[in-house]
Amino acid sequence: MNHVPATPHAATPFDRAVSDGDLLAASTGKAATKVSYKDVVRVCSGNFLEMYDFMVFGYYASSISKAFFPSHNPFASLMLSLMTFGAGFLMRPLGAVILGAYTDKLGRRAGLILTLAIMSVGTASLALTPGYKTIGIAAPLLVLAGRLLQGFSAGVELGNVSVYLAEIAPPNRRGFYVSWQSASQQLAVVFAAGLGVILNSLIPAAQMEEWGWRVPLLIGCAIIPLLFLLRSSLKETDAFLKRPAPPKTAELLSTLAKSWPMILAGMMMVTMTTVTFYLSTAYTPTLGRNELHLSAMDTMVIALFTGVSNFLWLPVMGALSDRIGRRAGLFIFTLLGLTITYPAMMWLVSAPSFGRLLTVDLWLSFLFAGFNGSMVVYLAEFIPAKVRATGFSLAYSLATAIFGGFTPAICTALIHTTHDKAIPGAWAAAAALMGLLGVLWAGWLSKRRLAAGLTDQTYA
Repeated sequence: MNHVPATPHAATPFDRAVSDGDLLAASTGKAATKVSYKDVVRVCSGNFLEMYDFMVFGYYASSISKAFFPSHNPFASLMLSLMTFGAGFLMRPLGAVILGAYTDKLGRRAGLILTLAIMSVGTASLALTPGYKTIGIAAPLLVLAGRLLQGFSAGVELGNVSVYLAEIAPPNRRGFYVSWQSASQQLAVVFAAGLGVILNSLIPAAQMEEWGWRVPLLIGCAIIPLLFLLRSSLKETDAFLKRPAPPKTAELLSTLAKSWPMILAGMMMVTMTTVTFYLSTAYTPTLGRNELHLSAMDTMVIALFTGVSNFLWLPVMGALSDRIGRRAGLFIFTLLGLTITYPAMMWLVSAPSFGRLLTVDLWLSFLFAGFNGSMVVYLAEFIPAKVRATGFSLAYSLATAIFGGFTPAICTALIHTTHDKAIPGAWAAAAALMGLLGVLWAGWLSKRRLAAGLTDQTYA
């Protein structure tokens, strides 16, 4: 890739801290090129596939468990399926470091295209692998390999998209622009849930268990060529091109190592986002059917409404963060999550119904969108420019690997152990507490660096 030669230039918001005591960085003082909605669609297209793949697995975890992990014990079979779902998240930190370094060195566009290619192989592996009855032990092993590969690519996908949007956005609308990273994922949630509603109405339950769950995955495979077409037209960001020279790998790793307090604080903040999201989306069908004894159609409709709610709230909350600042939203929604989520879940399980599960899921949606609308752009501004894609992706993937991706399995195990069907609410409250501590620590780190006179690009 060609890089613009190094030339002296005036300090930009990426090179200095601005406003309310935080270390805020931006791509340029103003957008160097006009940004259209087409740019946002192109960059977010692969993001859609990543979330669509994970949602389909979560929605049909029971059916997948019977196809690839048969057992005389339904709980053991389901746990194997959910643990395989979570296993993909374990690869995210590795993908964040390797693919993030690739992106920080060779460019945002190159990273986005590579992750889409790897992600496509992971999606196809689940759709096309025969069941356990056909090929025996090879079936779950191939599914696990596909999950690990998909997780490896996903480790940097979200970071790449968020950083790209942050670097092309006008500074006064950065929250709104970056919010479309998460909003595009909600389109995948809505599409997957809507497709589930249609399939459940057209295909008998027994056939859905046997083969119908593969249909959404095959549809995902069919749209991959379109996603490649969209991403291939992406341009590199001006912020990346204006960097003096591509950093060497040793330099990237050194800067990344020095940034570990920021990455850890970011991971703590992301914990609330990832737990509330997977609790209200991927876990809803399992909770509704296995614990609340609602119909598959009811849980799919609720998942559909939750995805729509997320999609509507995220841009609103991102735009709000542009007006009131990032930290105000972060404090408000962590405190709400910490105090109200478990009581809301207790209210749900005291008299399970479609209406109550929908209400609680919409509450979790509001918490997720409210916090995430500020958090994602705050994290993109907080991580130093030199390792922005790697650091962002590592913080996000660590939180998802340790907490979010295993939320369905953790909640299932907690209910089985404690016999408290409301315990997922306590898990979400603990995530909110982790997020609050992360916000406080991030603020302290920012003030410390500002007091030392450090810019976005330098370290002590």
